[in-house]
Amino acid sequence: MVTFHEVTIALVEDNEGHARLVEKNLRRANISNPIMKLENGRLALEYLFGEQGYVHNPQHPPLLMLLDLNLPEVDGYQVLEKMKSDNRTKSIPIIVLTTTDDVYEINRCYALGCNVYITKPVEYERFAEAIARLGLFLSVVKLPDGS
Repeated sequence: MVTFHEVTIALVEDNEGHARLVEKNLRRANISNPIMKLENGRLALEYLFGEQGYVHNPQHPPLLMLLDLNLPEVDGYQVLEKMKSDNRTKSIPIIVLTTTDDVYEINRCYALGCNVYITKPVEYERFAEAIARLGLFLSVVKLPDGS
């Protein structure tokens, strides 16, 4: 199984079916890294910035975030903006993985600092194929130390 610097993948996705499909297809692509599932933006921010959160743990493993935009409570844009505006989390790579394919929204995410923007296809087979390709990408990507 492939691991990339023992990176933990934070999957921020409110649709349980999409979350299972993402994890299943990453595993099929031989990505064996730990996956932390967070079902909304508030939980993502608590995981990162809460009292016992990621930024308060000097021994934290590197992190990569797969972030949906359309989340309850705190949306993906707010999570993205908070992470990229904080020196402790701004180097964490963020891959936006969402159904939104509007050019304005894509540009907005890149302006806020996302590293990669992927539109989830609606059809199951195309969605599975897109996640498999994402897995191949993740198996070769290099991440900054201490992210």
